[in-house]
Amino acid sequence: MGHSLKCSFIILIIMLMLPVYSPLAAVMYPDRPMLPNDQLQKETMIIVVDERSFSKAKRMLKERYPDIEIRQQYQTAFYGFSVEGRKRDLQSLLNEPFILHASPVSTYEPNIEESVPFIGGERIRGYFNEKGERLTGKGIKIAVIDTGIDYHHPDLRRNYKGGYDFVDGDRHPMEATEKNGATIHGTHVAGIIAANGKLTGMSPDASIIVYRALGPNGYGTSEQVISAIEQAIIDQVDIINLSLGNRVNSPDWPTSLALNQAVKKGIIAVVSSGNSGPKTWTVGSPGTASKAISVGASTAPIEVPYVTLSGYHKQIPILPMHGSAKWDLEGTENIVYAKLGEDVDFPKNVRGKIVLVKRGKLSFTEKALNAEKKGAKALLIYNNVSGNFAGQLEREVHIPVASISKKDGEWLRKHIDNKAWLKTVYQKEEDTLAEFSSRGPVTTTWEIKPDVVAPGVEIDSTIPNGYLALNGTSMAAPHVAGACALIKQAHPDWNPVQVKAALMNTAKPITRRNGKPLRSYEQGAGRIDVVKAIQTNVLIYPSSITFGQIYSTEPRMQKQVRLTLDNQSENERKFTFLQPEHRNGIQWKLPKTVQVPPKQKRNVVISVDMTPSLFKNGIYDGYVHVQSGEQTIRIPYLFVVNEPDYPRLMGFEFGLADAENTFHYELYLPGGAEEFGIALYDPDTLRFISFLDWQRNVPRGLREKNVNIKTLNVPKGIYKAVIFAKKGKKEDKIETELSLDPEILKNE
Repeated sequence: MGHSLKCSFIILIIMLMLPVYSPLAAVMYPDRPMLPNDQLQKETMIIVVDERSFSKAKRMLKERYPDIEIRQQYQTAFYGFSVEGRKRDLQSLLNEPFILHASPVSTYEPNIEESVPFIGGERIRGYFNEKGERLTGKGIKIAVIDTGIDYHHPDLRRNYKGGYDFVDGDRHPMEATEKNGATIHGTHVAGIIAANGKLTGMSPDASIIVYRALGPNGYGTSEQVISAIEQAIIDQVDIINLSLGNRVNSPDWPTSLALNQAVKKGIIAVVSSGNSGPKTWTVGSPGTASKAISVGASTAPIEVPYVTLSGYHKQIPILPMHGSAKWDLEGTENIVYAKLGEDVDFPKNVRGKIVLVKRGKLSFTEKALNAEKKGAKALLIYNNVSGNFAGQLEREVHIPVASISKKDGEWLRKHIDNKAWLKTVYQKEEDTLAEFSSRGPVTTTWEIKPDVVAPGVEIDSTIPNGYLALNGTSMAAPHVAGACALIKQAHPDWNPVQVKAALMNTAKPITRRNGKPLRSYEQGAGRIDVVKAIQTNVLIYPSSITFGQIYSTEPRMQKQVRLTLDNQSENERKFTFLQPEHRNGIQWKLPKTVQVPPKQKRNVVISVDMTPSLFKNGIYDGYVHVQSGEQTIRIPYLFVVNEPDYPRLMGFEFGLADAENTFHYELYLPGGAEEFGIALYDPDTLRFISFLDWQRNVPRGLREKNVNIKTLNVPKGIYKAVIFAKKGKKEDKIETELSLDPEILKNE
């Protein structure tokens, strides 16, 4: 159940990522239109300063920038401020040399019964720590930064040890219960970690400290999330769980920086990688935080439903949606297509049939209610962007509803005819990567993320006043947070780096459904095994390696990485490095065998000689294997050549700004752009009208702007827009509809 990023000042997001129409592929670049006068608009930003400059910056803000309001001060997660002021004042402020980083305040959503025993959470109860206590998480404090929890729930009330509500500003971090804004996410996450009643979580005796940073409907600002991280550091928790995120693949987002700082202060940070898979580069911040443990989603032993179309052998995986009836169809049903699922889109007779609709325009709930009203037996919603998605309904419906990928949906639509029928088949699966689970690597740092995977499909856990099974990397992360509590109880002196190494060094590699291996940036080190992680007495860290970015025009080069061999045992241990699989253009120089005395550490250097001209553009990854006794440790490595195929733009959002007749957009350019623009077209004739914005040689990072329709000099109305960014030989485009009519946006 991971969720996406929105800016707090955006009222309505209308962007839908759709296929690009070929007539728009060749765009002529006219002169830039006159930029709007938006310097008086107010904005809220988070600025990061150097620790030594904090007092000076605070004093300068008050003296030189009296019109800029300091909303929040941060001195724990990092040094900086949340500030609000007119754009012209903020632009002047950002020129000050003590500003290290700045970004707008953003809004976050929250991106067991079988899963806990599957990864060893039940078997570990038979093990004891040095005090003779069973490993249940006793004495470990875990911060859940989320939507709050139902702390009266019988499975959670014993573990709840207080917290703070950063949404309402009080000490009662209860889940929202309003009919139109109720949440269940935080309670579900907390149950996976520490349920202790009808259900048993990973660490049933751990203390849960709850920080409510996401309010009704699961929304909260980055100000609130960072404040929660700060408070968790002040409260000296042992572990932070963040089952939230966005779709921006950025290593330097403020929440990522805050998590890295928490780890430096001795706290284990666990965060979900996101639900934007299966494409590469889809891991989102703060799952990109270098020092955090980023978690993808795999399957515990479950029966996975697939649908097959008559006359074809193709099996299509489906993801049932929360809020609908259980998908337990066993017979064969006719299937019909109903476009976007609007009332007028349905064929005359759909009673007793499965209906296929496309995502977009209406909410999932509206589509489902329309299908139910027409008498449909079930509803399939296919995505309008690549991959599948984990969706949920805002209210219960009495027919099964499930999602499928864009590719599978378009295939079904193409092959449906009057005689077509659909059959559901069920397959027992385990240790497969969920299609929705976000993949890495991280842009600009080229690090491997996620670090590990854990069960995140059909996970039973607590919700307010009951129990429910949900899907998402939000469900995978708390499995790891609970596992970290057990490791920390067994090894109280281990720091976050050692705990992370224990999980990654002992993880089980998983494969695709066809048995082929997954890439390192899809699964990290593999699926966690908490028993092996606790039992291991040899560690290697860092537990994954990046050699960064190289260019094929460069001369022969050497890159080095320093590893720590950590012998936690009572005996001398031998570490033997094995040569990785041969690859043209790279020669490894590894220590052959290293002896490490008991309770000692030894640093070693591994290096690679590279001939860049022998590599084509792309991502190169693999594993370095190290043997120590009966244990073989797999250390994933990665490097990229030239400008790989990462998205040149991401996170586009558009909506009303605060001023009259003014719109706001933002997007993230992970590598910058040689050419960037937002071109507007007539939606009927596809005739080019104007640029909403354009620029050449744009720096890397977040780009945002307020646009006044009067200075834009185009009529109010709905336009077809193409947002494009080009760097190197790759140009990415997003096609969408933009409404440049404030009245339409206000009423939607």
